[in-house]
Amino acid sequence: MGFLSSLFGKKEAPKRQLDHPSKLNKGDMISLDDSFALPPQLRGQQLRVEAVNTYEYQRKQQTEWVLKGHGNDTIFLSLDEDDETYLGLSIKLNRGLVEALFDLDQFSEIFEESGKAQLTTNTLTADLEDYEQWLSPHYHQVSAADFGYFHRQDYRGQRPPQDADGATGDAFEAYQLLDDDEDKAIDVEVYEGGDTDVMLTIYRPLSDIRDYWPGA
Repeated sequence: MGFLSSLFGKKEAPKRQLDHPSKLNKGDMISLDDSFALPPQLRGQQLRVEAVNTYEYQRKQQTEWVLKGHGNDTIFLSLDEDDETYLGLSIKLNRGLVEALFDLDQFSEIFEESGKAQLTTNTLTADLEDYEQWLSPHYHQVSAADFGYFHRQDYRGQRPPQDADGATGDAFEAYQLLDDDEDKAIDVEVYEGGDTDVMLTIYRPLSDIRDYWPGA
């Protein structure tokens, strides 16, 4: 038996197959297309999965992958699943950028009870041109105050834990505006205490991910 064992050795465990963004885990890497159809923050980038988070809503869960490349930008990846599946690629805006890109009086209408805000993007100055491909001239509101919980954990295939008071994540209300072609969005999350995240999102085909590399 010792001779046979040394002759044939131990079988290597099959390498993990990574061929779809839904399979990404922390430590995995992807490379994006270098097409000029993508914004400069994404074009040709190699990105590493730094974290996998979960958004919990009443009737669904959504996974968020936090990606970092060689630049300073953090990219947030989700999957938009309807008749087809698209990549939702997002960047977060600080307050100064929100003020530079949009009229704040219009922006405040997002939080009104009617939920019918219309938003026009400001003319971009030269220092904001890197955001041009993230933006559309006009947006219309499609959702308001959708309640959910944010978890800094990967809960794919399972329900996030509950305690005696219910869900255990960070409670928030979500608002979304889409452009006329519905391939760009503004996503807003308002958390308890008033902390607000504003994201620019573009929807792209899965083929924009050119390569996958499983982590260790």
